[in-house]
Amino acid sequence: MNGRDDNLAIRAEGLRKTYSGPRGDVPAVRCIDLDVGSGEFFGLLGPNGAGKSTTIGMLTTLVRPTSGRAEVCGVDVAARPVEVKRRIGMVAQKDTLDPELTVAENLEFRGRYFGMSGRDARRRAGELMALFGIEDRDRARVFELSGGQVRRVMIGRALVHRPEVLFLDEPTAGLDPQSRINLWDQILALHAAGQTILLTTHYLEEAEALCERIAVIDHGAVLACDTVKGLKETAGAETVVTVAYEGRPFDVDRLARRFGVNRVEATDRQVRVFTNVADGVLGELVAMATEAGATITDATQLRPSLETAFLTLTGREYRE
Repeated sequence: MNGRDDNLAIRAEGLRKTYSGPRGDVPAVRCIDLDVGSGEFFGLLGPNGAGKSTTIGMLTTLVRPTSGRAEVCGVDVAARPVEVKRRIGMVAQKDTLDPELTVAENLEFRGRYFGMSGRDARRRAGELMALFGIEDRDRARVFELSGGQVRRVMIGRALVHRPEVLFLDEPTAGLDPQSRINLWDQILALHAAGQTILLTTHYLEEAEALCERIAVIDHGAVLACDTVKGLKETAGAETVVTVAYEGRPFDVDRLARRFGVNRVEATDRQVRVFTNVADGVLGELVAMATEAGATITDATQLRPSLETAFLTLTGREYRE
């Protein structure tokens, strides 16, 4: 990194985090390289445990990198963490609001923390409550709010000091579909107004709906980084045919030699086929299972999409 690039809001090079424990070193992030442009809506997509939250923790100064370097708004996160905190807003996965305060007080106190006068903090709190449609809940305490309202207050609180970069760490986790879609609309409105946003999520549809570019990460490393269209074209050209079954495993070597089949993944309960020529693959899988005395319990065929790109890159579906 040779000085600040004003067109970049975030830059990371060789970012690593290793935790030491009684069983030895555990790498959480192995090597992350990222460039996020000013005003961009950027997503980190990956299975649970892929390293998304650790990465965002390092970028927001909550986790100290083991090695590598990262800058936010041209400021080194390890060398000048206080300056970075002044420039960012952070919304964590879990509710971090003060339960003893009202909605308005949660926002106002954040403004005072960042040096605002009482009058300015109240005015800013009012603006944000109106922006997120919660002005009628100004005197409500946290336990009186719905899950969607809590998330809106948390995002509002993160925006009180007008940060240059907003970090959203799985902001819609646990919300019902209606609340999630409503929150998407409000987040998109923030971005349309010029807000730089970095979002971590494991919801494919969320990343596709919101993000201009997406980095797919797994096992603490970036597997691909592109637009949704680019990821589909480069990593999602395959159809993924999956069957789940009960009974004895059956031989799939014959299928692996089939024209157009790129690879076959088999376990004692499931077979997944990645192919560029999908016609007949599902039928052949069913026939092979029947011949072996196995019972098919579920079957899917996913055409090229962000989901198939994700599966192609990570080699498996979401992990719990």
